[in-house]
Amino acid sequence: MKDGKIPNPNTIHPIVGYDKEIYIKPTIKNKNIIVGDFTYIADSEFESHVTHHYEFNNDKLIIGKFCQIAFGIEFVMNGANHQMNAVTTFPFYTLEGWEQVPPTQKDLPIKGDTIIGNDVWIGQNVTIMPGVHIGDGAIIGANSVVAKDVPPYHIAVRKSL
Repeated sequence: MKDGKIPNPNTIHPIVGYDKEIYIKPTIKNKNIIVGDFTYIADSEFESHVTHHYEFNNDKLIIGKFCQIAFGIEFVMNGANHQMNAVTTFPFYTLEGWEQVPPTQKDLPIKGDTIIGNDVWIGQNVTIMPGVHIGDGAIIGANSVVAKDVPPYHIAVRKSL
């Protein structure tokens, strides 16, 4: 601790005078997003990076402590999934004028909560799909799409062409 200052996990801007990096936890308004102390994102806000997160699905995004999240992250939540056990995957029931009965929760491919462990480093422009679990200490390389679980202390990267 330089100058005897104790780090505060409820500080929004941990770098004085710089607003493009924030501790996420003190900025969260959505009760289904849970973030641990000192996890930061290289952006001026976080919740717009969590897409298709509809309250009726009741899925959670849970991120541990001391995670580093680069700019361009997208957490795709279960609301992005379409019914796959019907004649079509087209969501007529959500669009005005079709008057279709919505499917039940059990008819939708809900993949559960998305869980990121502690001390996870997520590179720039990463997309994390619904229900993925990333273990403690894992590293996710830039421009990766994470569609399955990543064990603790593993490195997952998109193969270059």
